[in-house]
Amino acid sequence: MDARFNLFDNEIAAKFAKRFANAGLVIHQSPLPKSTQELVSLRASQINGCGWCIDMHTKEAAADGETAVRLHLVAAWRESTVFTEAERAALALAEEGTRLADAHGGVSDETWDQVRKHYDDDQIAALVCLVGLINAANRLAVIVHQRGGSYQPGMFAAALD
Repeated sequence: MDARFNLFDNEIAAKFAKRFANAGLVIHQSPLPKSTQELVSLRASQINGCGWCIDMHTKEAAADGETAVRLHLVAAWRESTVFTEAERAALALAEEGTRLADAHGGVSDETWDQVRKHYDDDQIAALVCLVGLINAANRLAVIVHQRGGSYQPGMFAAALD
């Protein structure tokens, strides 16, 4: 099935995408480790069923040197031994911040305490903003049926130049 609407070909959507990408650039340039950024983006995208974003973040992470084992185990990170305690805290925050309707209370105090233990204020700011941003990106792509499978590393950045 083709996408319902091409967000990259519409003038309004293209303007929005550039500003959206600029917000992402702030996070990308933050001190939050790039591998953590990709793992968090991948996990939220899995929860939201966003094939486009799963495709993008899996391929970008692999291009940056992430191992196939870790990428395959993101969906079952609690049952895996390949993630650091800091990454586990970030993944928990990603899940709880993505499943707000399911969690009723949002992010738990336990998860927040783990995040505070492993990240400084700038990293936490980037992490919280990243969870919000990837959830918004997932929703945009799912609404228009932007499908995964054709993404190539660097493609999104090149489209916004």
